[in-house]
Amino acid sequence: MHIERFIPGEILKPFIRQYVFVETTEDLVNRILPDTSLVMAFRYSGNINDITSAHPDQLPSALITGLKKSPRLINYTSNTGNMLVLFKTAGAAAFFKHPLHELFEASVPLDNFIAPDQLISIEEQLAEAADNQQRVITIEQFLIKHIQNHKQDQLIISALQKIRLSKGQIKIKELADAHYLSQDAFEKRFRRVVGTSPKQFSTIIKIKSIVDNKSQNGSLTQMALEAGYFDQPHFNKEFKLFTGLSPTDFFKIPQAW
Repeated sequence: MHIERFIPGEILKPFIRQYVFVETTEDLVNRILPDTSLVMAFRYSGNINDITSAHPDQLPSALITGLKKSPRLINYTSNTGNMLVLFKTAGAAAFFKHPLHELFEASVPLDNFIAPDQLISIEEQLAEAADNQQRVITIEQFLIKHIQNHKQDQLIISALQKIRLSKGQIKIKELADAHYLSQDAFEKRFRRVVGTSPKQFSTIIKIKSIVDNKSQNGSLTQMALEAGYFDQPHFNKEFKLFTGLSPTDFFKIPQAW
């Protein structure tokens, strides 16, 4: 597997974290863990299948994937090329009028949001591009044309920062009170912009922090305690929902990317 990453241009930096190219020479399977932002994907060669369930699905050539609470197993066939647009948290709201929580746990063909003739043109340009830098230019031109709202919701940006600083351990009522909203109003606004509830987002932050920072000799129990888990069965249950494996089994396997 070959991985290549690009940072976005200045216009798109407030909304896009990075572009990631995943290219394969042979058939492989990768475990994709839940993350904190939506992903737009464009496949320009080969085939990609979601084999998470007992009934594998071939993914469309262009799609948008919402936030998830559980992992997916993705099969890249040999000679596959795929471009991922990784939005910043709340960044996708600048491109989609749809409330983003409607995409939670879903992968939706992009032609539900973009005119099919435009997508066909983009896919042809990606397939014919000389290199990945040219593909980035093509997608950036496409994205700039589809920015629908330059103003980010600063209240939600502030709430996201507080969640990250607390490593997902802040109480939702405390967040709502800090921003002078009722808890119900705050949660509705958060779901619409971020793509999931503040509670689910906080859980992603907690488990992701453990996954990202677990050293080979580190104590998983200590990290769980530091993340606010005082009940080992509760931690094990949330960790397995997030990764698909027990903590012990998960840290034995290599991650493809």
